[in-house]
Amino acid sequence: MKRIAIVGGTKGIGRAVARVLAARGDRVALLGRDAADLAASAGDLAARGPDGAHQTPATAELDLARPETYDAALDEATQRLGGLDVVVITAGAFGTQEALEADAAGRERVLSTNFTHTIQFCEVVRVRLLAAGGGTLCVLGSVAGDRARKPVVLYGATKAGLAYYLQGLDLRYRDAGLRVVLVKPGFVRTGMTAGLPEPPFAADPDDVAPAIVKAIDRGTPQIYVPAIWQLVMLVIRWLPTAVMRRVKF
Repeated sequence: MKRIAIVGGTKGIGRAVARVLAARGDRVALLGRDAADLAASAGDLAARGPDGAHQTPATAELDLARPETYDAALDEATQRLGGLDVVVITAGAFGTQEALEADAAGRERVLSTNFTHTIQFCEVVRVRLLAAGGGTLCVLGSVAGDRARKPVVLYGATKAGLAYYLQGLDLRYRDAGLRVVLVKPGFVRTGMTAGLPEPPFAADPDDVAPAIVKAIDRGTPQIYVPAIWQLVMLVIRWLPTAVMRRVKF
C-alpha cells in the first residue's frame, strides 16, 4: 500500500489514475484549487476502496499558481497519510496556438503553470522526498514537447522544457532515491481537449490510467500513453524541417 498525493486528481487523467489507486487499496490525498471538486472526488474514491472499504481520501488546497500553498498542502497530505511515498502531478493548462497568440494573459497562464510553477512545485517535492529517504515523482508532460510543430508552438514549448527538467532530475537524483516518472500522453479525451479535432489513436482517461500506475510502481523514467504514440513521435521527430513547414499537424 502506497501513500500518494495527486495534484489535479479531480478531473481527466488524474481522476482516472486516482480511481485505479484507490480501487487497489492505496492511500490517496487529493490536492487542488476547488473545494467542491475535491469533496466530490474524495467521495467518489471512498466508494471505490477494495472489499467494501470506505476510507475517505484526504484533501488539501493547492494552486500551482500560488507557491505559498505548496508547503501547507504537502504538510496536510503527509500528516493525513502518515507519510508520503509518491507525488503525482496531472494538473496543467492548455490553449490553442491561435488563442494564446491573441491573449497575453492566457499565454502567461499557460507558460507559468506548465513550466515555472510546475517546476517550482517539483523542487519542493524533491526536497521533501529525499529528506524522507526517497520516493517517486510522477508528472504528466505531453507528446507536444517532443518536436516543434505549428499547431502547438507555445504549449509544446512548455512541455519540452518540463521534460528536459524532469529527465535531468532523474539523472541527478535517482541514485539518491528519487525516482522520476515522465508520462507523455498523446491525444486523450479530457476537458482540456474538448472541441479539438481528434487524431488517430485518441483514447479515454480510463484507457491510459493503468499504464501510468504501472509506470509509477516500476519507476519507469518515461512512458508514452497510449503506447503507440512512442512510435508516432519517433516518426515525427525524424521528419525533415522542410516537411514540418508544409504539414499542418
